Amino acid sequence: MANNKSALKRAQIAERNRLRNKAYKSAVKTLMKNYLNAVQVYAANPSAESKQEAQTRLAAAYSKIDKAVKRGVLHPNNGARKKSRLASKLKPIEQTA
Repeated sequence: MANNKSALKRAQIAERNRLRNKAYKSAVKTLMKNYLNAVQVYAANPSAESKQEAQTRLAAAYSKIDKAVKRGVLHPNNGARKKSRLASKLKPIEQTA
């Protein structure tokens, strides 16, 4: 337990930031999973609608990753790596389709 007022405040701020960071990371993971599912659907049945759906999911994931990096939740290299891995999932399917 904190022994003085400033230590108590720092503990409260740390907890608030931890919850905010957790929410961002969870949202990034969810959007990445949604995108990967959309890519699987597109790979199984290549159509214009499924390709468009995958691209919109990719844009949403990119946006959330960029916001997390901007707010310091993710390291810039971590965000870049996640975006690169997402893009690499769709590219080979687009070339064969």
